[in-house]
Amino acid sequence: MTRLSVEMLAADAVEPITSAGHAQLGIAVLAGIAVIVLLITRFKLHAFLALTIGSLALGAFAGAPLDKTIASFTTGLGATVAGVGVLIALGAILGKMLADSGGADQIVDTILARAGGRSMPWAMVLIASVIGLPLFFEVGVVLLIPVVLMVAKRGNYSLMRIGIPALAGLSVMHGLVPPHPGPLVAIDAVGANLGVTLALGVLVAIPTVVVAGPLFSRVAARWVDVPAPERMIPQRPSEDLEKRPGFGATLATILLPVVLMLSKALVDIVVDDPEHTVQRVFDVVGSPLIALLTAVLVGIFTLLRPAGFAKDRISGLVEKGLAPIAGILLIVGAGGGFKQTLIDCGVGRMVLEISEDWSIPALLLAWLIAVAIRLATGSATVATISAAGLVAPLAADMSTTHTALLVLVIGAGSLFFSHVNDAGFWLVKEYFGLTVGQNMKTWSVMETIISVVAGGLVMLLSLVL
Repeated sequence: MTRLSVEMLAADAVEPITSAGHAQLGIAVLAGIAVIVLLITRFKLHAFLALTIGSLALGAFAGAPLDKTIASFTTGLGATVAGVGVLIALGAILGKMLADSGGADQIVDTILARAGGRSMPWAMVLIASVIGLPLFFEVGVVLLIPVVLMVAKRGNYSLMRIGIPALAGLSVMHGLVPPHPGPLVAIDAVGANLGVTLALGVLVAIPTVVVAGPLFSRVAARWVDVPAPERMIPQRPSEDLEKRPGFGATLATILLPVVLMLSKALVDIVVDDPEHTVQRVFDVVGSPLIALLTAVLVGIFTLLRPAGFAKDRISGLVEKGLAPIAGILLIVGAGGGFKQTLIDCGVGRMVLEISEDWSIPALLLAWLIAVAIRLATGSATVATISAAGLVAPLAADMSTTHTALLVLVIGAGSLFFSHVNDAGFWLVKEYFGLTVGQNMKTWSVMETIISVVAGGLVMLLSLVL
C-alpha cells in the first residue's frame, strides 16, 4: 500500500460517512456480516455477490447515505484489485506452468525416490510446502492428491499418515505466506511490508507445519484408519508428456520470487538508505510484481521449453491459467470494497477505541475476529479480508515487524476449524473417501491446530521483536 493510500484511509477513518455511535456501528457490523454469512451458507450465493450486498447492508444499518456507501465500496474494490490483482494473476500463471509442464511431478518424484519408511510423512510436508508456494490451495490439492493416494497404496501406508502432512503443508502456505490472495490482501489492507511478512511467515510456518503435519498425522492415523480409495486416483498431468523439466531448474523457478522478495527485505534492513543505489535496485527487483513476473518469464525457459511447449501452446497455457481466477479476483475485490465500507463508516476507529478500553492485545483481537468470520462463512479468504478491514486502524502505531505479525495472526485465525460450510472440507472428504465425522476428526482438527499453533507463535514473536 502506498503512503498516499494510507493517508487516505487515515483521513476516511477520521471523517466517517456516518455519525453513528458505537452501539449502532456494532449492530451494523454484525448485521452486515450476518447478511454475508446467510447469503453464502443458506442461499448458496457466490461470495462476490454476498460481499457486495453485505457492504450495502452495512452502510444502510450504519445510517450512511446510499451513494456514499456505493462510492466507498467501489473505491475499495478498485484499490484492492489494483494492489493485488496482477500478483494473483501472475501467481496463477506460474502455478499453471508448474503443473502442466510436469515440473511439479518432477519435484514430487525426485523427493519420493529418496524417501521411505518413517521419513515419508516428512517428505510429503516438504513436497506440499514447496509446491504450495505458488499454487492456490485447491489447485495444490488436486495436484498432490494422486501422489498421496499412490504413495499410500504402493507403500502400504495409512492414508492419514501421508495425507495429513501434505494437506498441512498446503494449508499453511495458503494462510500465512504471500503471494497467496489472503495474505496479499491483508498486507495491502494494513500497510505491511511484504518482504518482512514473507520472512516472518516462513519462520512461523515451519514449526506450525511440523506440529500439524507429521506429528498430528500419527494421532490422525489412529483415529481414522482408512485405505486409499482406488476410484479417486486420477491421471497425473505429466503422464502425457514425453519429457519434463529438471528438478533443479524447477525448484529454482519456484523459489526465485521468494528469494527476490526476501533479498529486498534484507537489503532494506542492512542498507536502510532509500537513496542508496543498491537499495533502489532491490526495491525494484524485489517488488512482488517484478519478482513474480521474473519467475513467469524464467519459467518459460526452465519449465515450458524443456517440456516441449511450442509458442502457441505457451500462449494457450497462460490463457487457461488466468480463466479460473476470475472468481477469486472478484471475491478479493469485493472483500476490499467491504473493508473500505467498514473504514469509511467509522468501524475501524470504533475497534481501535474499544481495544483501548478493553485492553485487548491487538494481535489477539485480530485472531478472534478472523476465527469468528471463518467459522461463520467457511472461507479463509473472506475471513482474512474482513478481519483485516476491521483491525487495519490498529496498525497505525505499530512497528514494521508488528504490522507483519498482524497480517500473520489474521491468516492464522482464518484457518480455524474448517467444517461443512467450507468448500475445502468437501474437497478433502471426497478425495479421501471419508465420512463427515472422519473428516472432522482429521482435516478439521488439523486446521484448528494450524490456527492455534501459528497464532500462538505469532504472539510469542511479538514479545521479542
